[in-house]
Amino acid sequence: MQFQRIEDLRIDHDLTQQQVADILGCQREVYRRYEKGTRTIPVEFLIQLADYYHVSIDYLVGRSSE
Repeated sequence: MQFQRIEDLRIDHDLTQQQVADILGCQREVYRRYEKGTRTIPVEFLIQLADYYHVSIDYLVGRSSE
């Protein structure tokens, strides 16, 4: 499952994949796979990203428009 909003939020905040990977404490390639949906993103990373971007997890995964 691809999470387009994770990529969109990263770009909107002028962050690189490496910067977000550093925030999550993972390698850039691992984070890239989360964005592209080739690797399942752990719930704890979704929580970190939701907190960082001040959005809900539902928004991140496309279940909400807010």
